[in-house]
Amino acid sequence: MNKQLDVITIGEAMAMFVATQTGDLSEVEQFIKRVAGAELNVATGLVRLGLRVGWVSRIGHDSFGQFVINSLKKEGIDATGVTCDKRFATGFQVKSKVENGTDPIVEYFRKNSAASHLSLDDFNENYFASARHLHLSGVAAALSDSSYALLDHTARTFKSQGKTLSFDPNLRPVLWKSEAEMVEKLNHLAFQADWVLPGLKEGMVLTGQQTPEAIADFYLARGVKAVVLKTGADGAWYKTAEGEKGCVAPVKVDKVVDTVGAGDGFAVGVISALLEGRSLHDAVTRGNKIGALAIQVQGDSEGLPTREALGE
Repeated sequence: MNKQLDVITIGEAMAMFVATQTGDLSEVEQFIKRVAGAELNVATGLVRLGLRVGWVSRIGHDSFGQFVINSLKKEGIDATGVTCDKRFATGFQVKSKVENGTDPIVEYFRKNSAASHLSLDDFNENYFASARHLHLSGVAAALSDSSYALLDHTARTFKSQGKTLSFDPNLRPVLWKSEAEMVEKLNHLAFQADWVLPGLKEGMVLTGQQTPEAIADFYLARGVKAVVLKTGADGAWYKTAEGEKGCVAPVKVDKVVDTVGAGDGFAVGVISALLEGRSLHDAVTRGNKIGALAIQVQGDSEGLPTREALGE
């Protein structure tokens, strides 16, 4: 019998080598090994706040895959839905170190990875039925046609069961054949979601609209219940299907160490608070807070707080 879960997410995890010194990656000689992946970052953050989370993926039969499994165990993330695929390798990435608050350079080595072979074969009906919420992102959607089919099927299943679904577009244009395909397929997933969490620039690309409210209205008119936009230095802006709207000021940070993972931290805050029954305003406030914590340390998930550290 499956344990009951609060959230299930689907995605790819990679071994990540983070440079310990600034400069061109070709010149760096020492790295710190971590685990990376947008959906895994969200799973990690939710578990640290006390939610029960399952992560569905494929890994290779290799040391990187075992490293991912060890990381799941360390965090307490349920790995029942993870398959070891001996045919393909676990992906990895290399990330530069920056000290001026800019985005680091990230080089990916994920083509034909085990996770890119996610498919409908990875849909275990009983396992997915054990969760009350599904979180998806545009990264897993971009991995392959078969991975996209899994996300679409799972989203439709959750929607038909009356369960909640959150979607972070997490645009990765380089992984798509064209921008038109990216826009069409990601919007198809977004229209099935209850909560859509794009960045402002992402929203512009996906909707063709230029303002937060127009972007929100694009999704709300198609059945989405709430849209929350990350607006950078302005914080975040939200609107619901009932017409409630507002903005939440950003949390000021003295020094930005690593911007990667900020959006995932934001999603952790919003999703966790909404699943706890908090108001959308409170959820966005928590999202800003955790996003700010995430960018103050090096690593994609190292800054995600425990419930105690969150201080709520």
